[in-house]
Amino acid sequence: MSRTVILVLVLCSLLFTVSKAHGGAYSADEAVIGRVRSHTVKKGESLMEIARRFDLGFNEIAEANPGLDPFVPGKGAKVVIPASWIVPDAAPADGIVINLSEMRLYYFVTSGDERLVITFPIGIGSEENDTPVGEFRLIQKIEDPSWHVPASIMKEKPELPRVVPPGPDNPLGSHAMRLSERDILIHGTNKPWGVGRKVSHGCIRLYPEDIPYLFERVPVGARVTIVRQPVKVGVKGGKVYIEAHRDQFENIDYFNEATGLLIKNNLLNGVNAQKLFQAIGERKGIPVDISK
Repeated sequence: MSRTVILVLVLCSLLFTVSKAHGGAYSADEAVIGRVRSHTVKKGESLMEIARRFDLGFNEIAEANPGLDPFVPGKGAKVVIPASWIVPDAAPADGIVINLSEMRLYYFVTSGDERLVITFPIGIGSEENDTPVGEFRLIQKIEDPSWHVPASIMKEKPELPRVVPPGPDNPLGSHAMRLSERDILIHGTNKPWGVGRKVSHGCIRLYPEDIPYLFERVPVGARVTIVRQPVKVGVKGGKVYIEAHRDQFENIDYFNEATGLLIKNNLLNGVNAQKLFQAIGERKGIPVDISK
């Protein structure tokens, strides 16, 4: 069997299994992955429900549709589905990259001579309990975890039991993976509407339908890189793209951030300044063509 046929079969298998978990598998050799699409709102739908259906976080769908009421967008309204991303500037050969600014996790894995990237939306720490940036390792995987309530949370909610057993009331969901520094977990959740929000005590949460897929495939010892990249740049089809996110936790000069990245990647001479200013001003969290 040829190498090309084997690769196609591997990709098809990954895409089929990921589709059931709502994630996306793409070639990691591409700087810009996925595609933007649209959805017509049905009666009674909210942006939160639509986001989960397309495996997006609340932040992503809200940024891409600033003119729509997230709770009552209205039957017949056209919703932008921002299922396209620029790969973060921290991609390892294998392992996880988490970009706090966009609230999204990327898992890079090698299959033969090919690198794939699988991506999921996440919820992260609040301003008071910010998720740390840095280089970590995955040191433990726990199926059906019990939640040992941290002392800081017990102070806030003394009515909680010290240990919450596995089940529907457990905020860790069905699976948890422990990182090497601080008591930070990547886990599921019993509150899926927190995906795409900064509401945790520092942990990283995935949709209940996403965490089993990631848990099964990421090995203990895997590298986990947590970054804060509100601006990303990349090239696709000879065109220069920029993706900018609103990160209220940081005092960011978006123009300097963008131009610095464009200079670093030798892309500035191919950029239309007006398109660049517009993309930075709107910050819709979608890759935007800023080529001349």
